[in-house]
Amino acid sequence: MDTPRLSIVMPVYNEERTLRQIIERVFGACADSAEVVFVDDGSKDNSLTILRSMARPQDMVLTKENGGKGSAVRMGYQHARGRYTIVQDADLEYSPEEIPELLRYAESRDLPALFGSRRLKKQKQFVHLTFFLGGTLLTYYCNLLYGTKLTDQPTCYKMVRTDILKTLPLKENDFRFDPELTVMLARRGVPIAEQPISYHPRSLEEGKKICWKDWFKWVWVFTVLRFAPSRAFTV
Repeated sequence: MDTPRLSIVMPVYNEERTLRQIIERVFGACADSAEVVFVDDGSKDNSLTILRSMARPQDMVLTKENGGKGSAVRMGYQHARGRYTIVQDADLEYSPEEIPELLRYAESRDLPALFGSRRLKKQKQFVHLTFFLGGTLLTYYCNLLYGTKLTDQPTCYKMVRTDILKTLPLKENDFRFDPELTVMLARRGVPIAEQPISYHPRSLEEGKKICWKDWFKWVWVFTVLRFAPSRAFTV
């Protein structure tokens, strides 16, 4: 079987309201250039049924007990076969129509990592100001500790070469997997490029799952891993 250009990992937990729409958009945007690795994280609604009914022959549908977004993404990473891998949330905040351009940009420059930045595009940045300020502070803190020059560290669209991903000893099970991934790339000396992307923020009432407690967990990951020995970032 030919190696796909891209693996799209989609963690899913109780997203039946938007799931069909986002899957159709991913398929329409990425066509045959990508495989999708769906990971159902123990959904209690009809999400798993929808995944199984819509998956194409080149896609995978994995299921597990509920363990958090990080655990679902890590499972997806393990099964990814594409040259690059990116995460697509099952809600409608990010536009999969922009993934092909990110892929072309990464391929044309042979980039090891490319983050889609919401801050590099003039658009509505938030529903709740606290989310915007929280993300801005996290980005600043990451840059301060690790010497990175990111504009949007918490972005969902982190496209990384799969061979690099598979050498990272990621272990976080919840939203902390996100800063953990960024830190491991930075500590490894992997350069991270950025490109502007669109963003359509949803409110807590619409199902946004991250909360203020996760902000402190994020800061903890950044702080602890800054002083971890180098051996902590090797398999």
